[in-house]
Amino acid sequence: MQLPKARHRWSVSARQAIAIQRRLAQAVVIEKPASPIARVAGVDCAFSRDGRHCLAAVVVWDLAENRVCEERVARCQLRFPYVPGLLSFREAPAILAALRLLRQTPDALLCDGQGLAHPRRFGLACHLGILTGLPALGCAKSRLIGEAPEPEPRRGSQTELRIGGETVGLVLRTQDRVKPVYLSVGHRLDLGTAVDLVLRCALRCRLPEPTRLADRLVAAYKRELETGH
Repeated sequence: MQLPKARHRWSVSARQAIAIQRRLAQAVVIEKPASPIARVAGVDCAFSRDGRHCLAAVVVWDLAENRVCEERVARCQLRFPYVPGLLSFREAPAILAALRLLRQTPDALLCDGQGLAHPRRFGLACHLGILTGLPALGCAKSRLIGEAPEPEPRRGSQTELRIGGETVGLVLRTQDRVKPVYLSVGHRLDLGTAVDLVLRCALRCRLPEPTRLADRLVAAYKRELETGH
């Protein structure tokens, strides 16, 4: 997969990273996709036991056939410390490295993380969407910011995740009587399309298949690196 030219450096200070987030947040576009989304790339990360590398996995999911059509892993040396609200500066380089290994470009990215539901409206899904130019959304297991009432217990129930008077995402029930997920747009998507994609991907479990399988893949990759098997 070909990626656009990098829009910033990764070896920056926390203050510089915040400035980059604020600048790139101005480029985020919220819109309904012009063409159908057929293949979704789920991405997830882990960190090496010695804390020196970020490991990333990408699983491309075919929505029509409900199957994996490609998967890749990559490892990158960490160049940024742990700073809350700036996790994309630790994770995105490895994810981009894994995306470059794909034979075909997916139609959208699905992140185990946040999009607009972020203090500066620029979570991982926004960052990856801007850097790749692809539609992107975040589907997180926990809330980072904002307030929302609990949705009804049936699959598909949703409530708005809000900060003050601003809607930054949704709390979505993907299966009957299971914990909800926290959904927010990253780039080039609208909330309605994001909900549809997540529900189409959440076939049997709380989490959508692309990110659930990416989590399993990156865990296996980490074990392989640590044990040599």
